[in-house]
Amino acid sequence: MPQGTFALFFIQVVSTLSFSVLYSTLVLYMKGKLGLPIATANSIMGVFIAYNFALHLLGGFWGGRLLSNRSLFCIGMIAQIVGCILLSIGNTTFLYYGLAAFLTGSGLNVTCVNCMLTQQFAPEDSRRETAFLWNYAGMNIGFFIGFSLSGAFQISQNYQRLFLLSSLGNLVALLICLYFWQQLHDKNTAYSRKDKPAQRKATALGIGLIFVLPFILRQLLQYADWANKLVIITGIVMLILILVLAQQQSTKEARDKIYGFAVLMLVGTVFWMLYQIGPMGLTVFIDHNVQRQYGNWIIPPQWFQNINTVVIVFGGPLLGLMLNRMRQNGSQVNIPTQFAFALFFIGIAFAILPIGITYANHHGMVNPGWVVTSFILQSIGELLISPIGYAMIGALAPTSLQGVMMGMWMLNTGVGATLSSYSSNLMIIGQESTSPLLTNEGYSHVFLMLGLFAIGSSVILFILVPRLRKLIKEKNLNNFKESGIEVTERVVLCE
Repeated sequence: MPQGTFALFFIQVVSTLSFSVLYSTLVLYMKGKLGLPIATANSIMGVFIAYNFALHLLGGFWGGRLLSNRSLFCIGMIAQIVGCILLSIGNTTFLYYGLAAFLTGSGLNVTCVNCMLTQQFAPEDSRRETAFLWNYAGMNIGFFIGFSLSGAFQISQNYQRLFLLSSLGNLVALLICLYFWQQLHDKNTAYSRKDKPAQRKATALGIGLIFVLPFILRQLLQYADWANKLVIITGIVMLILILVLAQQQSTKEARDKIYGFAVLMLVGTVFWMLYQIGPMGLTVFIDHNVQRQYGNWIIPPQWFQNINTVVIVFGGPLLGLMLNRMRQNGSQVNIPTQFAFALFFIGIAFAILPIGITYANHHGMVNPGWVVTSFILQSIGELLISPIGYAMIGALAPTSLQGVMMGMWMLNTGVGATLSSYSSNLMIIGQESTSPLLTNEGYSHVFLMLGLFAIGSSVILFILVPRLRKLIKEKNLNNFKESGIEVTERVVLCE
């Protein structure tokens, strides 16, 4: 393996740590430490996740054009360190500046890591697949450490120390990148092909744009309701644009594939709407309404997020083996069917929670086993929809539209996150108390509605599977290669 791949593995581990801390703790921090209303905290979290995915696109465009990928990554790490320090102050004013700075870094640097990794190998080098799998493993190790660390500090609510400690991960990632600077240089990018004067001009423009970005993001975070509406409008525009692009195709086959993509994108929106409730409404529910104390031991809410990480790490290879075995035995495992099952599993994951609430104890506290089961089912759904989502674009999109459709699919997760914030706020609407006896009814109602909606959508999709297979020419897609892309709902590892 090239020397740079080992550096990037450890960079992936430590750079993921701070994002996982914020992903699992931000709502609890805003509610518990800063005293913000839960609805406001959910809205800000929705903006944070949505624009994180949107900035992946910007990072992919700026990296290798305005700045080298290694330079953009280092600037991103510095921005995340500054963000963590500002968040540790524990003041509402610094909350928005801290999140804006952190979001600038976390949004821009993800694609940089993946571009640096893929440039370690020649196009025909089969070792790339192994390198991306290690990169994926490193990301999940980072999430596991971050969730565990967040939970440990959540008990004492020492958020200042938590944010400062998590920033050390960004510092270590920065130092590793600087140490292996020569091994991580750009290869055959638009930036590397420029002469020195052109590089200096591009760098100055890139740094200027990065400097302005946090101030724009701060406004979006402070006016989260408006920013979330902007995301929804963008989602509607994306759907209309897809239909327009389909009409412009010269062949019926190309039109049908894009129509099929539009349907699957809507399915993805429903899935991510439920999935991204995890760090919002579901985390608040776990914090106040789930029995987490056994003797002197308290289970932090963030540790439930580790269920997802464990299921993904161990379940991913098992699911891959199972699907390959089914295909070898002649079973028709196709893209629309996998999407339908993903919706079904996440629907069941939410539909069982009201049952757990029904069996709550006399204090209104729910047995944690119901939440554990819910997270396992959600993770199974993620395994079915997430890896194949990006990979199918290469087969469905015309070459000229692959970048546009990849961006739409990525932004689709952000639209889902915004809808998650609205759904999370419905759970506590009209409630000023956090007492389980008063709030269980609201949670139960919304969980049930979301679960039934997803299950109903999955049934409709199962009915439409034959039609969708014809639209996307499924018989030609069963064996397309996915090794170039590994994804989860949090990070896209693409080449």
